[in-house]
Amino acid sequence: MAVGKEIRTWYEGKWHEGNAPIIGAADHVAWLGSQVFDGARQFERVRPDLELHSARIINSARAMGMVPPVDADTVHGLMEEGCKHFDPDAELYLRPMMWSREGTPGIIDIDPDSTGFAVCIETLPMPQPGDYSLTVSPFCRPRPDMAMTEAKAGSLYANNGRIMAEARARGFHNALSLDIEGHVAETASTNIFMVRDGEVLTPVPNGMFLNGLTRQRVIKLLRAEGYTVTEASLTVEDFRAAAEIFATGNIAKVMPVARLDDRVLEPGPVAARARALYWDYAHSA
Repeated sequence: MAVGKEIRTWYEGKWHEGNAPIIGAADHVAWLGSQVFDGARQFERVRPDLELHSARIINSARAMGMVPPVDADTVHGLMEEGCKHFDPDAELYLRPMMWSREGTPGIIDIDPDSTGFAVCIETLPMPQPGDYSLTVSPFCRPRPDMAMTEAKAGSLYANNGRIMAEARARGFHNALSLDIEGHVAETASTNIFMVRDGEVLTPVPNGMFLNGLTRQRVIKLLRAEGYTVTEASLTVEDFRAAAEIFATGNIAKVMPVARLDDRVLEPGPVAARARALYWDYAHSA
């Protein structure tokens, strides 16, 4: 799936222009979903936390039982190199990927040494704050004993996709999704924060959602600024009563929420400060 009009793909030792074919019809991943990926960003000529994204795909591959064919430094270097194929001011989505080509004689489980690797870089504009809206999804997130939640695995995103599709069908951009214990986990594609009585709260990582790199960075930045940031078990009612809600993720970095179901939220100072702090960090790192 191409998300941008201009694409460069590194595969098997060289850069290819466009949406290069990298997976065979009989590859294990093509029918059993054995793939992991990561996502990083270039905007305003900066690429924040690129080394962390490079390390995370290695960790995700190992969590799925793969033997990564490259190390994190190689992933980092290729993403840096690939950005040079674009205009320096281009807003880019950087996506390294690893997948299994072969299964073991049991077919379903992977051959750890058959791991493929590619880096795909696409143009993708940075979304701007505005009318970003959320509802509450009827679909839950799996526990670690139900799915490989410790990896950023493509197979997890079928559930995320239906969360978002259902929300969009009802006129919203995204949705809060719950874990199976009834607490808010995240949205279909971002981590989530709320503000109550000046305190910033966000769901505590419990293995049922990805503890995002942008999430971790924003927590550190807000705490360094003097905000109290608490990771806690939060309910939908907590979010309905919040003074502010904002999302963090790779695509938009920090996005204020303007509406939760039928409740309109005015732009808040904490979300604005979190966004400003992240931009300052990105330009200074």
